[in-house]
Amino acid sequence: MPLSSSVRTAELQADKAHQELIRHLREGRLRSGAFMSMPMLVDQLAMPIAAVREAVKRAEAAGLVTILPKRGLAIMEADPERTRECLELRAIFDAEGARRLIDASQPLPLGALRDSHEAMCERARAGVTPEVQRRAIETDLSLHDMLARGIGLQLAEGLYEDNRNRVAIIQNMRPFLADRIIPAMQEHLEIISALETRDADRAVTAIRLHLVNTLRWWGIGFDTA
Repeated sequence: MPLSSSVRTAELQADKAHQELIRHLREGRLRSGAFMSMPMLVDQLAMPIAAVREAVKRAEAAGLVTILPKRGLAIMEADPERTRECLELRAIFDAEGARRLIDASQPLPLGALRDSHEAMCERARAGVTPEVQRRAIETDLSLHDMLARGIGLQLAEGLYEDNRNRVAIIQNMRPFLADRIIPAMQEHLEIISALETRDADRAVTAIRLHLVNTLRWWGIGFDTA
């Protein structure tokens, strides 16, 4: 039975409100640990309250916020344990995606990825500005996104996207600096080199090293045994 126009309109508004909420989280307009009342969030997103409530429910299901009954909501806390779990989960996606991409024996679009990472190294050496920091995150995500797509499962795509949003909240807590941008890009280039030579073991080792170094950047130790 077709949905009524009012129901369809409500669904579209909820979708738009959810997209706006995710955009605000990714851009750091809603920061880790922050408290928001529902009226405050409605004003910030400029969306109807019913749509915002539905968007918040979806965000809570993805682990991005916690609803506080009769008070509002709290943005995900980027504490050490949550940071570790999110980054380790991303590394799991990376490793499995790398294995599947290599096993598929199909051409990989690695030339543009290599060029963008090498260019980012040069830009960071010339000086770090807010624009360079923004572009560094985009470059960083480009490889992780490609590896996750390599898994080729629709359910995995949704899980990766939720975790990608959690990682964005974490990243907004500490801007990329030159002493992390350049090593991170170099670590990514090692992963890209492993993909180019179709060496799965080398790729997984490089992904693990990238995880360890990223956790260290956040002041979190990692058991490498």
